[in-house]
Amino acid sequence: MPGSHLARHLRRLAVPSAAAIAVLAALLILPALARDNRPGQFDYFVLSLSWSPTFCAGPDGDRDPSQCAPGRRFAFVVHGLWPQNRDGTWPEFCASRETWVPQKVIEGMMRIMPSKRLIIHQWRKHGSCSGLTIENYFLATRLLFGKLKIPARYLSPQATIQTTPEQLVLDFVKTNRDLTAGMISVQCGNARDTARLSELRICIDRRGDFGQCGAGAQRQCRAQTLVMPPVR
Repeated sequence: MPGSHLARHLRRLAVPSAAAIAVLAALLILPALARDNRPGQFDYFVLSLSWSPTFCAGPDGDRDPSQCAPGRRFAFVVHGLWPQNRDGTWPEFCASRETWVPQKVIEGMMRIMPSKRLIIHQWRKHGSCSGLTIENYFLATRLLFGKLKIPARYLSPQATIQTTPEQLVLDFVKTNRDLTAGMISVQCGNARDTARLSELRICIDRRGDFGQCGAGAQRQCRAQTLVMPPVR
């Protein structure tokens, strides 16, 4: 599908239907090239989701009212869509002719990625290496996030959730038919006893399907108890 026609078709896709996923696959299949930090040269994507209440409870949350002001009530939000290599390396800050993220694109992302500063940073650091245009990079991010089903207990918890990293992974596997434990990474820092969830990372192949994580994304939270603060 020619680029201009693909872009117009993608804009018409409001939800990740079967047709949307097919177009997403066509969008993400890029030629495999030698790795030297040029756009499009990587093995797979990581869709990184932040647990917003953990972020907002930290010092950075005070500086981000669009995500953390009282009443915003975000749970899982998109941190970014990151090109990755299976050997644990990743490209970043690739040269790109597109450096300015249009306001219209930012507004289209705020429901799932509620920070203008983060949206701009993610394009510069990661999106620039995707081989996609700004518009299609963020459209792919929305479609991939829409493809992932969030288990009901994590949609908008009113009380603190205490679980384990293993149970969190199992909940997502049960809710998403094509997802397996090897496609998920739980991040919580270095604590071994009790820790707050910081991120959940989902590995996605270049066809837009859930895929096995490489070396860099396989590091897992080792805490015995995982704490997820409630939305606020």
